[in-house]
Amino acid sequence: MGNRLTQIATRTGDAGTTGLGDNTRVSKDSLRVHAMGDVDELNSHIGVLLCEDMPDGVRQLLVEIQHQLFNLGGELSIPGFELLKPEAVLALDEALATHNEALPRLQEFILPAGNRAASQAHVCRTVARRAERAVVALGHAETLKETPRQYLNRLSDLMFVLARVLNRMNGGDDVYWKSERLAKADAS
Repeated sequence: MGNRLTQIATRTGDAGTTGLGDNTRVSKDSLRVHAMGDVDELNSHIGVLLCEDMPDGVRQLLVEIQHQLFNLGGELSIPGFELLKPEAVLALDEALATHNEALPRLQEFILPAGNRAASQAHVCRTVARRAERAVVALGHAETLKETPRQYLNRLSDLMFVLARVLNRMNGGDDVYWKSERLAKADAS
């Protein structure tokens, strides 16, 4: 593949618009640009997560997710185009089942905390939810395929499960919420 980006600072966005993949220009505050930006931010946060120690299988999964998020960003940048395939959602479903099966059942809410890798996975989870909301909002205004929305929904669930997996590295555990209501009920 040849060089696609020959110039980064083009100054074409100085007036508050940006170019989409189909060469149309839209306002930088459009719903489409918000969705693209949230997906890009999520991909960047996963890149930060990949700087941490983790099992090789989790690392390979996250690298594949980065590629799929790039496909999703490309799809969002070209109205009516499809790059993210339904098989990507199925791959997340399989990863969810595999990783969730190895975890103890939750008895209480957990805090978005623990070791650094798990905490960063929780950041990825929350950014995935924001990206999902942005895609849903865009879908109310324009016609979108359902795969992007489904992918982000599954991905946020998977990031929660991966945070739990990462917290268990080296003998760690989840950080449980101390509910005053439940503590009072247990004391009774």
